[in-house]
Amino acid sequence: MNTFIKVLPFLFVLLIGFGCKPTAKNVSNNKNIVLVDDLNNKITLNSQPKRIITLAPSLTEMIYELGMGNKLVGNTTYCDYPDEAKKITKVGDLLNVDAEKVLMLKPDLVFVTIEGNTQESYKKLKDLGIKVFVSNPRNYDGIKKTFKDLANIFSVTKKADSIITGWDNRINKLTAFNSSDTNKYIMFIIELKPLIVAGNKTFLNEYIRLAGYKNIVYDSKVNYPILNREEVLKRNPSFIIFSYEDKEIAKKILKLYPEWKKIDAIKNNGVITINPNVYFRPGVRFVDAAEELIKNLRLRKEGLQALKQ
Repeated sequence: MNTFIKVLPFLFVLLIGFGCKPTAKNVSNNKNIVLVDDLNNKITLNSQPKRIITLAPSLTEMIYELGMGNKLVGNTTYCDYPDEAKKITKVGDLLNVDAEKVLMLKPDLVFVTIEGNTQESYKKLKDLGIKVFVSNPRNYDGIKKTFKDLANIFSVTKKADSIITGWDNRINKLTAFNSSDTNKYIMFIIELKPLIVAGNKTFLNEYIRLAGYKNIVYDSKVNYPILNREEVLKRNPSFIIFSYEDKEIAKKILKLYPEWKKIDAIKNNGVITINPNVYFRPGVRFVDAAEELIKNLRLRKEGLQALKQ
């Protein structure tokens, strides 16, 4: 039996069939602005966008960070940060977008992400003649690229470069003394039953990489595989990251998988819960989340070492 089974994750809707292409760039001439998104689609605008809609919380947060929040006329029900984002007209959620409502808001440009919106929503918007810019941030470099793409569109590249320099400095400090335990595993659980975990090609794997550990499903070709419970015992993760905050999660894990009492993550208080509204957004708060998680991992590791002395 195969260890990994291909599934669609419950928290993400992948735009299967979109086929990502690596670069996005903006070209301007005397009359028009020509944008090229992460699908290599060309979008032509008569002028810089004045009315925009973001269909992913991470993009909404980037727009505000760049000081362009005054251009937002629509976003989703999940766009709750910063507080100003809550006041913007809602055009749906991640799964369902009211294309007619989007059309009524007369946006110059709509921003979507691949791991955040459905292909169906994308097609509806395109069929209505709405200009759509697609981003695909899958790691820290991807976050910076998307941020720069948005900055280029709104001619605030100097501001973006300054912010990114700050991020880079923090990441460099964070990883300078990170774990060298690349032979030890972290399991990032998305759902307990069935046991869905984050694969090594997902954005969430970036936290594991920066911490200096190895993803328990490093050899999976699936973004969010279902993991065999026996395989967890074999690979014996040092830490388990759980996808939402729950003080009773260790007890719940053992109730479902009592045999896991033998693994290091359970024996050594290595179960860490996170706030998905921060950690699951590949945007401007990524570095905050990485700092928090890696600090937590180090404290747990130091506590274990102290007990052994």
